[in-house]
Amino acid sequence: MIATRRFSVLVASLLMLFVLPFTGAAAEFKFTAIPDQDTARLQQRFGKIADYLSKELGIKVTYVPVKSYSASVQAFKNNEVQMAWFGGLSGVQARLGVPGSVAIAQGEEDEHFVSYIIAHSSTGLKEGDVLSDGIAGKTFTFGSKGSTSGRLMPEYFIREHFGKSPEELFSRVGFSGDHSKTIALVQSGSYEVGAVNFKVWEKEMEAGNIDPAKISVIWKTPEYPDYNWTVRGDVDSTFGEGVTAKIQKALLNITDPELLSAFPRNRFIPADNSMYQPILDTGKAIGVFR
Repeated sequence: MIATRRFSVLVASLLMLFVLPFTGAAAEFKFTAIPDQDTARLQQRFGKIADYLSKELGIKVTYVPVKSYSASVQAFKNNEVQMAWFGGLSGVQARLGVPGSVAIAQGEEDEHFVSYIIAHSSTGLKEGDVLSDGIAGKTFTFGSKGSTSGRLMPEYFIREHFGKSPEELFSRVGFSGDHSKTIALVQSGSYEVGAVNFKVWEKEMEAGNIDPAKISVIWKTPEYPDYNWTVRGDVDSTFGEGVTAKIQKALLNITDPELLSAFPRNRFIPADNSMYQPILDTGKAIGVFR
């Protein structure tokens, strides 16, 4: 009887060794996203994605909000999250920080992304005026310092055209923190000109949050690659072989108009790290990567 009990305890102990790695923290897959819009919208948007992925993957998936672009990258590096919806720049930073990490999906529109330069009506600037000297001396706000569409690419194209840094070209340069705030600051006149993600602009326009009498688009940048879903390189070893491929498939299979419109994207398409080489090259060109 004693021998039987000891054997049962041994078996139970061995089972615990196998079960524990797939329960608790390891069984909960966490992801975050760059805070490019206000917190309430992000929670609604990504909470639904978490529910969808939980059903598709058969494991608990949780959205973890962060307060800044840099915080999203740091959470990814620290393995506080295993996946993130990054911008082009933050995605490159995260993948450089965690070897083996891969971009697995992007929005159909993200392959040909653009930024808008917007201006308050008091400036008198019209469409196309960003290419003239009329923009010089104005106050200008970017979005987040770590934003691809709200800082990196607009700054690159401005430097390329004028041969000057933003600090040399504008009377005052600021960083709003996110695209919605950039629109609000320019619309209120707090800044005369700003750079914004074209998708957020379109979403705010549809929502009736933009007054065309006060603010307008004066220039559109050339195209560049941007947003992406990136997964840590150790996900398969932690959650099981093939999980990364399952996540990618689940994202590519999203057809629910409500889920897609929250981004907003028509659909998700496959992505890989090589697509974002232009972002790395641009970052090096303006000193973001050294």
